Amino acid sequence: MRKQKGFSLIELLIVVAIILIIAAIAIPNLLRARIAANESSAVASVRTLNTAQISYNSAYPTVGFSSTLASLSGSCTGTTVPTSAGACLIDTQLSSGTKSGYSFAVSNVTGTPASTYTFIATPLTVNQTGVRYFCSFADAVVRYNAALITTCDGTQTPLQ
Repeated sequence: MRKQKGFSLIELLIVVAIILIIAAIAIPNLLRARIAANESSAVASVRTLNTAQISYNSAYPTVGFSSTLASLSGSCTGTTVPTSAGACLIDTQLSSGTKSGYSFAVSNVTGTPASTYTFIATPLTVNQTGVRYFCSFADAVVRYNAALITTCDGTQTPLQ
């Protein structure tokens, strides 16, 4: 009797089919986990921006709230003194306006000194980097909506 060497074609097809089934289950879960991580990072970034605005307003009361993300950041080396043009309150990645699949914008900075502001976080690619939009204004409550947010007026759902 001859000794069999290797695997039969049927055995190989069964193994490939099992791998494909496992991949079909795992890949959507991986994508959902990545979206959840991006959204969590966006919420944390909006909270960081709120804290930075409050600190900026306290440090520069004649200016009020910052009108740009860049003025909340700045070049923050050991010898650099923070100013209203570069307060060293947020990292350079966040001050660039994009972080973890979301873009961030500050708007609605009005008054002298500035007494209001609005932050809006938008997914860079909807349904791939995030599915929800986030916003916050001077009350520092992070809100979200499934549809595009153009103004954060308090009608959006507060984040729990």
